[in-house]
Amino acid sequence: MDLTPSAGLFFAAGLGTRMRPLTLDRPKPLVTVGGTTLLDHALALGSGLTRRVVNTHYLAPLIVTHLAGTGVLISDETDLLRDTGGGLRHAMPLLGPGPVFTLNTDAIWSGPNPFDLLAGHWRPGEMEALMLCIPRDRALGHAGPGDVLREADGRLHFGAGAVYSGAQIIDPAALAGHDDPVFSLRAVWERLAGRGTLHGLDYPGRWCDVGHPDAIPLAETLL
Repeated sequence: MDLTPSAGLFFAAGLGTRMRPLTLDRPKPLVTVGGTTLLDHALALGSGLTRRVVNTHYLAPLIVTHLAGTGVLISDETDLLRDTGGGLRHAMPLLGPGPVFTLNTDAIWSGPNPFDLLAGHWRPGEMEALMLCIPRDRALGHAGPGDVLREADGRLHFGAGAVYSGAQIIDPAALAGHDDPVFSLRAVWERLAGRGTLHGLDYPGRWCDVGHPDAIPLAETLL
């Protein structure tokens, strides 16, 4: 099995409640920043992947129409919103075997390509997941205390530190034991952190969390 990730899941199934009223008539990934949808910004980062998969739930036909003819595969969750962990497991037949990238589609990046950075630091014999983290002073549009703390050897545990960027490599085998159809990747990460296989990497550029309308002008300053 090839342990170099070549497929990615782009999360686009959420309800986008924090982005209202813009998401009353469109899913959040189709909100535009700088004249381009958030989804297209995200997919461009993964243009070198052999397989790109987008999951859909809320107003799914709009995303399906938007991606028609692009070669991007659709993981249909219109029957049930599965959260991030359940969504990844549901998409695995489309992603194929081995480690995969996952990316939230509600951020704008300025700096090195996050997929290239993660791939360059991925050590499959040592890691089950590698999360790309943003130092809080480089995280625009994010008002929280941070998500993770990184040890000197790169291992992560949860606490008020850096912000999780929404980009990672994960070995889907780490999902074993999570049998509910709906579950968050947070439950997976916590178990990996406990056994020392959750690692992190700081992003050297800037990043903006586009989770609410007021963040759009901030994100456009990075473009």
